[in-house]
Amino acid sequence: MAGEGEKEKPQFDLDAKWDTCLDITLRRFVYSSLAGACSALFLFRSPATRWAAVAFGAGVGLGSAYTDCSHIFDGSLPKWPLPPNVSSSFSSSSAEDGTQ
Repeated sequence: MAGEGEKEKPQFDLDAKWDTCLDITLRRFVYSSLAGACSALFLFRSPATRWAAVAFGAGVGLGSAYTDCSHIFDGSLPKWPLPPNVSSSFSSSSAEDGTQ
């Protein structure tokens, strides 16, 4: 058992990570929705396109918050497997052949 004076390691401090992620998510959702609403007022006339601009802004905010939260919890982006027809090296074939 840990003593009363000892603190948990920062990597295991889930409360702070959740608080940070909730703060990031709420701020980015609200700010990007407001940015979408303001741009919609200036750019579009139809209510449907205005709501679409607000929804797009909200989606951008949620997506960026999701990316940052995945960095906070996992430390990196998920590593998706490569399709079978893609090689793992990114060097060009001309550099390997020695031709220009």
